[in-house]
Amino acid sequence: MVPVQYYFILSALLFFIGVYGFISRRNLIAMLISVELILNAVEINFTAFNRLLFPGQLEGFFMSLFGIGVAAAETAVAIAIIINVYRNFNSDNVDSIQNMKR
Repeated sequence: MVPVQYYFILSALLFFIGVYGFISRRNLIAMLISVELILNAVEINFTAFNRLLFPGQLEGFFMSLFGIGVAAAETAVAIAIIINVYRNFNSDNVDSIQNMKR
């Protein structure tokens, strides 16, 4: 059986890799992947805390399933926005959308 602390370590690594990727990348797709890594870290925390605090109950697992559903919807909307940005500016770089008109 894997100790719960390993899940917390994995979650922290995923979170910080996601934050670093979001801050350091200028590509919209890479930034979206970094946000997904952060959301996955949160979902691992939900399940790990559920296993640590309430081992016989499933609230953390249901919260993780809800989080996966929200992340899928967020990804679909974000990809649609990125496709429209690419069609209008011919680039998926963040610098190309900074001079958008209001």
